[in-house]
Amino acid sequence: MAKGTVDVVGIGLNATDTVLVVREFPPLGGKERALSMTRQAGGQVATALVTAERLGLRARYIGKVGGDDAGRFQRESLRREGVDVRYVKTVRGAPNQLGLIIVDQATGERTVFWDRDARLALRPEEVPRQAVCSGRVLHVDGCDVEACLVAARWAQKEGMAVVADLDTAYKNVERLFPFIDCLIASANFLPTVTGYNDPFKVLEFMAREYGVHTPGMTLGRDGALALSDGRFYYSPGFVVETVDTTGAGDVFHGAFIYGLIRGWPLDRRLEFANAMAALNCTAMGARGGIATVSAAEKLMRAGLRHRNSQYSTRGKAAVAVQPFEGSGSGT
Repeated sequence: MAKGTVDVVGIGLNATDTVLVVREFPPLGGKERALSMTRQAGGQVATALVTAERLGLRARYIGKVGGDDAGRFQRESLRREGVDVRYVKTVRGAPNQLGLIIVDQATGERTVFWDRDARLALRPEEVPRQAVCSGRVLHVDGCDVEACLVAARWAQKEGMAVVADLDTAYKNVERLFPFIDCLIASANFLPTVTGYNDPFKVLEFMAREYGVHTPGMTLGRDGALALSDGRFYYSPGFVVETVDTTGAGDVFHGAFIYGLIRGWPLDRRLEFANAMAALNCTAMGARGGIATVSAAEKLMRAGLRHRNSQYSTRGKAAVAVQPFEGSGSGT
């Protein structure tokens, strides 16, 4: 893997979230009193980078924030975590991307409403090549497709690994696929863009048609499924006391990148990322429960899982990730 001045460079979304907790989500037209309301920093790529930093990696964010208080809040949240923000541009007169997140206290599941000012879009000519190519891994979410595409092409030429977290079918996002090494998408994204509902066929299609080396998908409480070198790997999700599922996928990707940089095999990367995502669900906010390596390994050793036979026994007999027993990973 290429060497650089930072471990991971991220291009994609950041958001300033208002999180409302309700006893239960009301029916359409109903009313429900909010139990609490807090402001939280979030966003797919931004949260993944914060996860990487907390795990001991060096992270850089390339993107834009609004010129309002919410934008300042987001930028400061990244700076405070140690993320390199020198390539973050403030857009005067534009509000930062917002998220209104309603958390059902009974289940911990969240519903997200969001908006993003068009002026926050990152254009290809605004991506600094040296800032991208001085990293070891590029992480993208496909939001600003052309900017992500330029960066991914540079990264590929430099021998950097390209990791993608895709959950929205942005226009022309398929142009990005051939430049992705590890695509761990949401369970709904890949069926939408491939036309297949069978998760095994979906991953085979991405590998065959676009040359993605490691296509995969997160499965919520059921964990994650991935394909690499003709083998399927299924890692069941962990059982935890869920408070808020916001940011679980973002934390998963930050942890997956940590394992990639440390040279872990795919099965261990998936298991560790699942554990980190599960632990994040035990606290409020997209970054509220980002755990340590030792805390994730403790959960991995405990081994209480949400196993789904659909993924562990179907098709080509997915390789079930074995329970973690080691203790020498460290940071």
